[in-house]
Amino acid sequence: MTGSRRIAAFAGVAACAVALDQVSKAWAREALAGGPVPFIPGVLDFSLIMNTGAAFSIGSGSTWVFVVLAVAICLGLAIWVAREHEMPASLVCALGAVAGGGVGNLIDRVAAGRVTDFFCTTFIDFPVFNVADIFVTCGVVIAFVLAWRWDVAREAGDDSDAANAASNAENTREEN
Repeated sequence: MTGSRRIAAFAGVAACAVALDQVSKAWAREALAGGPVPFIPGVLDFSLIMNTGAAFSIGSGSTWVFVVLAVAICLGLAIWVAREHEMPASLVCALGAVAGGGVGNLIDRVAAGRVTDFFCTTFIDFPVFNVADIFVTCGVVIAFVLAWRWDVAREAGDDSDAANAASNAENTREEN
């Protein structure tokens, strides 16, 4: 995958995550203003919560700390994707999901000083969350697995993923 394609894939996944997150939050603010709505009885409700903290409401009131942290992480991920010529496309997309989720919550923090959460589990006591949180959490888990697999493949030196990554890197150098 060329450098421009890596960046395009990363940005495309991030943009989709941001769009889905922002549309779902706009819906939640409108549809749930009157109170919680059962979705899957005994499992999941939609309940509007405005959160000034992070996960589990940690750091409530520290909006600007979270803004700076989100910007730094998203920029770091973008730089990593841009510079790592052998990065598999699947890892690029997972990192795009993390960045997109981060930007989705960043938009809320900058625009309103708080994040719109609305998925409320009813079968266990768990914090209320949103679509951006899902992208961040799933993206991080998938990225860790893919990065580990990629690292193992590079160390083995004979895995098809490593060979494909090396071939892609060579093609990138030839195109540039």
